[in-house]
Amino acid sequence: MPRAPSPGTPGPRVPGLRLLGSELGVLFRRRRTWAMLLALAAIPVLIAVAVRLSSAVPPGRGPAFLDRISQNGLFAGVTAMLVAVPLFLPLTIGVVAGDTVAGEAGLGTLRYLLAAPAGRGRLLVVKFAGAVVFAVAAPFTVALVGAGIGAALFPVGPVTLLSGDSIGAAEALARLLLIAAYLAVSLVGLSAIGLFMSTLTDVPVGAMAATVVFAVVSQVADALPQLEWLHPWLFTHRWLDFADLLRQPIVWDSFAANALLQGGYLAVFGALAYARFTTKDVLS
Repeated sequence: MPRAPSPGTPGPRVPGLRLLGSELGVLFRRRRTWAMLLALAAIPVLIAVAVRLSSAVPPGRGPAFLDRISQNGLFAGVTAMLVAVPLFLPLTIGVVAGDTVAGEAGLGTLRYLLAAPAGRGRLLVVKFAGAVVFAVAAPFTVALVGAGIGAALFPVGPVTLLSGDSIGAAEALARLLLIAAYLAVSLVGLSAIGLFMSTLTDVPVGAMAATVVFAVVSQVADALPQLEWLHPWLFTHRWLDFADLLRQPIVWDSFAANALLQGGYLAVFGALAYARFTTKDVLS
């Protein structure tokens, strides 16, 4: 009969969790990862310092909420996220997601990873999970640094929402984090696209560039009125639709619609990545 494990014996290890822990460890030990997070953190710092050094910001000039930062420092985080969404966040996500598989192939380590009992499907899921973790860390970095530098340079108090209601600073900070969560969900679709691009090549720079270009093209198409019929299907279409989170009570319709849209891109490009990766000849 098999022996029962003694109380001090560690339980069986889960290969997928161990592989995910290793992936996250590699990702967040890279200087490139921290350089990108520091670059994102510099956005709210630059905005807040510029507002602090200026005499006044005319209403309606510059990004949304820019003229409110001097009245309430929490708006530095909101303004910074609005500035980061069109280019800076997609750029960093494109670098991380585009490097998932192609980076291992370029280094010649992919075949060694596949020699482990994890399997191609599990490895692909772990790589995507790593990209999603970064997609969560990126907007939260902008939001938290923005709130911190805003509180350091400007007064912080009750915030008047778009609905006209006023909420306290603590609840306003919670709304700021909700916007960061909304943007993290928005970047899931782009992460799936980057994962698929990464399975198509052994050159990570090519996959990174293709992912970023995909995001830029989607935003350009979303700005063209001639393509209005296509707009609801573009993964960038709802990136800035978080105004409902700044109302009282919160309306979750935009959050749910955005999550559904990104889930569709995840299903399609995740399936394409799986089909490509499970049939790919790995030579490096």
